[in-house]
Amino acid sequence: MFNKETEYALRGLVYVQLQQTKGLKPGIMEIAKEIDAPVFYTGKILQRLVKMGFLMSTKGKGGGFYFDTGKPDVQLKSVIRAIEGEKAYSGCGFGLKSCNDEQHCSLHEQYAPIRESINKLVSENTVQSLASNFQKSDDILLRR
Repeated sequence: MFNKETEYALRGLVYVQLQQTKGLKPGIMEIAKEIDAPVFYTGKILQRLVKMGFLMSTKGKGGGFYFDTGKPDVQLKSVIRAIEGEKAYSGCGFGLKSCNDEQHCSLHEQYAPIRESINKLVSENTVQSLASNFQKSDDILLRR
């Protein structure tokens, strides 16, 4: 549903949060392995997330990625919006550029409630809430 960059970003953020609850700061290699993503691509995504203010990082021994605990929890919607823009919440389900309430595709009326449900889902959930749910279950963490 979301592009690969967004999927890796969300899975990476959840993994960082899970490790942070154990007092750890994972590095790029570990995160990439655990989320089943290419190392180079994961590094680019994580550095971008740091620049956008979602994560923090330190270099050297004992370094890695972590969240600033003084900041509010990271809403999924804000991460998705930062990577994909608003089209993730307003785009056409058929992929047309000019689909709107006045001129719409044949999927418009059926897709609108789905888009609204997704918007609600990502607005109500945070990286931290997802990590907390993973901790409470025996689900496979982030691997496919």
